[in-house]
Amino acid sequence: MFSLPLAEPPREPPRVSRAQAFGLTPDELTALGVPAAAATFERLQRPWLWQSGGPELSRAARAVLESHGLELPRVRERRQSQDGSCKLLLAFGADSVEAVHMPRAVAGGRVTLCISSQVGCAMGCGFCATASMGFHRHLSAGEIVAQVLCVIAELGPRNPGALTLVFMGMGEPLHNLSQVAQAVRLLCHPRGLGLSPKRITVSTSGLVPEIAELGELTPRPLLAVSLNATTDEVRRELMPIAKRYSLADLKTALTSYPLRPRERITVEYVLLAGVNDSADDAARLAEFCRDFPNNINLIPYNAHPLAPYGSPSEPAVDAFAQALLARRPALVTVRRSRGRDVHAACGQLVQS
Repeated sequence: MFSLPLAEPPREPPRVSRAQAFGLTPDELTALGVPAAAATFERLQRPWLWQSGGPELSRAARAVLESHGLELPRVRERRQSQDGSCKLLLAFGADSVEAVHMPRAVAGGRVTLCISSQVGCAMGCGFCATASMGFHRHLSAGEIVAQVLCVIAELGPRNPGALTLVFMGMGEPLHNLSQVAQAVRLLCHPRGLGLSPKRITVSTSGLVPEIAELGELTPRPLLAVSLNATTDEVRRELMPIAKRYSLADLKTALTSYPLRPRERITVEYVLLAGVNDSADDAARLAEFCRDFPNNINLIPYNAHPLAPYGSPSEPAVDAFAQALLARRPALVTVRRSRGRDVHAACGQLVQS
């Protein structure tokens, strides 16, 4: 007895998680069946085109995206600093991350936006409040982009040319490199925000293989490295990643990193009173940075109750900077962290 083969059931269109649609290229939107995908992508990526009811889309496009649970993160809390910066607690379902919006009175008015790449962090740096959370999960590229768009929709700027992005919030960006790279591609897309990669900085605690991978990206953001010690012994105490990659390993990665003309690697150095702020530390830091173009960014430690370290005095910060400059001509800056009064400064972000 013969029987006809059963017909295959119709395939359902692929589903994406909440906010993931913000991480899709025009081609990927087309694959989802979104009509006029290129125009839809443009509207999704440009928050100044939005209405209060949501993205300003055609009815057909809205129906498709809403069927996939599209939404921006919810602003759970805003904490305004006296210096004009603002910390936002953003909810992706049950998870929350923090972002910091920092207006600057330079070049006609600019905004630096500090964004997160993970919920929590796996690096365990002893001076960082985020480390106390442990690692929960990576943010998807769509969640990273949606985070940026949410803050812009809340606080601006309306002109993306006035925006600078720094991946210096919660998480280790190179631990989540595939999603960070996709987010950078989308944020730089000419039909989206169209940001210059030279206005995006990715900061790492020193994941050596991933630094090489970052150097191969197109478009490629700027690189910042959180160094924070000039001997392997002290760095291992402060930053567990140093148990895997020595200062020599890290320096090799930085000296071989591809740079554009006049581009520099930012070397971030958190000054901890009595730990890493001696004249000998300054001499070793100058020597470490000798073989690659750099900007040494000194960051006086921002105290918080989750770590036992102390902040250096202003004279100690100045003496360290002068000791660096005495060793060789260099570009040395001191970061005056914004938002200390609302715990929005460097190293203070932790899920409320």
